[in-house]
Amino acid sequence: MSKPPFARNAGLAAGALLASSATLVCCVLPAVFVAIGAGAALAGLVTAIPQLIWLSEHKPLVFISAGALLAISGIALWVGRLAPCPADPKLARSCQRLRRLSVVVYSIALAAFMLGGAFAFLLPVLAQ
Repeated sequence: MSKPPFARNAGLAAGALLASSATLVCCVLPAVFVAIGAGAALAGLVTAIPQLIWLSEHKPLVFISAGALLAISGIALWVGRLAPCPADPKLARSCQRLRRLSVVVYSIALAAFMLGGAFAFLLPVLAQ
């Protein structure tokens, strides 16, 4: 038996949040560390986790992947918004709670994606 649509939407929103977090790690975190004078901490972090360099070098791929996951999640949330919840009151409450949680998680993911995009692509252009 497959998962109910509202449970799948919560999983999609969580996946979008994870992908959007990668945009923050690749673009916002280094800029903030350097801005507050924590360049040495950033160097130590990159030494401990060298994969951060790969994320920074492949910004377009990271943003395309995150954007695709956000689009898929947004479409699933939009399509599932009017889907009926189960008739059982306990399951109906769970369904409504998961829908609200999915929207909140999706909104956080979208905000993270836009903040990462601003740091990766908009601020460098404005700084020139």
